[in-house]
Amino acid sequence: MTGKQQRDALQRQIWKIANDVRGAVDGWDFKQYVLGTLFYRFISENFASYIEADDDSINYASLADSVITPEIKDDAIKTKGYFIYPSQLFVNVAKTANTNESLNTDLAKIFAEIESSANGYPSEQDIKGLFADFDTTSNRLGNTVKDKNSRLASVLKGVAGLEFGDFHGSQIDLFGDAYEFLISNYAANAGKSGGEFFTPQHVSKLIAQLAMHGQTKVNKIYDPACGSGSLLLQAKKHFDAHIVEEGFFGQEINHTTYNLARMNMFLHNINYDKFNIQLGNTLIDPHFGDDKPFDAIVSNPPYSVSWIGSDDPTLINDDRFAPAGVLAPKSKADFAFVLHALSYLSSKGRAAIVCFPGIFYRGGAEQKIRQYLVDNNYVETVISLAPNLFYGTTIAVTILVLAKNKPNTDIQFIDASGDEFFKKETNNNVMYDGHIEEIMKLFDSKANKVHIAESVPYDKIVAGDYNLSVSSYVEPKSTKEEIDPVKLNADIDATVKNITKLRTDIDDIIAEINA
Repeated sequence: MTGKQQRDALQRQIWKIANDVRGAVDGWDFKQYVLGTLFYRFISENFASYIEADDDSINYASLADSVITPEIKDDAIKTKGYFIYPSQLFVNVAKTANTNESLNTDLAKIFAEIESSANGYPSEQDIKGLFADFDTTSNRLGNTVKDKNSRLASVLKGVAGLEFGDFHGSQIDLFGDAYEFLISNYAANAGKSGGEFFTPQHVSKLIAQLAMHGQTKVNKIYDPACGSGSLLLQAKKHFDAHIVEEGFFGQEINHTTYNLARMNMFLHNINYDKFNIQLGNTLIDPHFGDDKPFDAIVSNPPYSVSWIGSDDPTLINDDRFAPAGVLAPKSKADFAFVLHALSYLSSKGRAAIVCFPGIFYRGGAEQKIRQYLVDNNYVETVISLAPNLFYGTTIAVTILVLAKNKPNTDIQFIDASGDEFFKKETNNNVMYDGHIEEIMKLFDSKANKVHIAESVPYDKIVAGDYNLSVSSYVEPKSTKEEIDPVKLNADIDATVKNITKLRTDIDDIIAEINA
């Protein structure tokens, strides 16, 4: 089965599940049950595979719970980070889902036991609360136990019906594709948050490649506003052939997406000791201060959100913001995220950050921060993308690439908003691999290309009052029709001759009538 066939099958199955539970779990809430069930199936199969260790004589799902010794359990938790008894495996629960009158409470108990299996082990914080948003007793599933069980059974059976072999043999990113499909179909319910919490895979791929371009290895990868973890995971895909020495780090303020990010790490076979996802407000309660610097930083922070800013007088002395001498405006925290990322960046690394376009040309505190970034030679490239690439917003965003080891003081500007850099599909624009490759070629070469790319000297940036808007330095293609004066005169002469002949013909007809 090809990747497209798998993706189409996944979407058909999700839509079937949606129709089966329609009327109870509406819109955006529905994603929790689909994604949670996908995760439950994955860790069940992954755990069973670990226990069986490619020994065809062992079928973990068919074993009795009683044969599991404390030593087996202890060893498994130390390695995998959690434990699942045979009776708790997805395949066994799904098998009897339609007839199990206590399905909702059985699932709640299983999830609680999987989480608590890590208590007292190094993986405890990575496992704790993973199923918190998969509430099997919620009235969103129905008012009666029977209704709840019926809809839970539909979701379990639907996910069980996905026949892609094992997850790692799949040609697609099951979790990412499922999430993207759900967002695209429930964008009205998700609203702005859908765009904030999820970076489409094609945009994630570009950001990851920008952040890690030219590096043969990185110490670790960090996303200060990681959402569901899609950017970090694209970094993993891009670096499969190389080395990520110390793993994947991220912080997320929203509890639901924090849980999704941790699930996503497990779904992509990143073991608990190779990732560290923390819950909290990055701007006022940052984690990982003892883990910095990071060689690669990727981020799509929320656009122009409010923050405490100057209302907290201690922030101007914060190591992240103090060097710029000014805080980002209270109503627009964009540059607070940029300065945070810069302070966590290593001397050899890059940060690629999706930004709201306004921060590149507005005055006031934002202009002063741009001046700090430019005067200290931290801005490598500014790339404007096409509009309508994200779910929930039509904004044409800009990518800011920061580096601390630039070979010169020029700043590169790339206008990647033209139709040669995307393809329109249904309601959104999409960048394919060829589009991304073209942007990366421009980024790598730093060569000028008329109407698309321009490397601008430091002095010109200063003369432009530190405006970093791409349109200020890359001249757009003219939309005016080019006129050939020789051809135009010839066309006019031909038109005049035709009119003269038409008048003569009309005069002859009138003369005949009057004769």
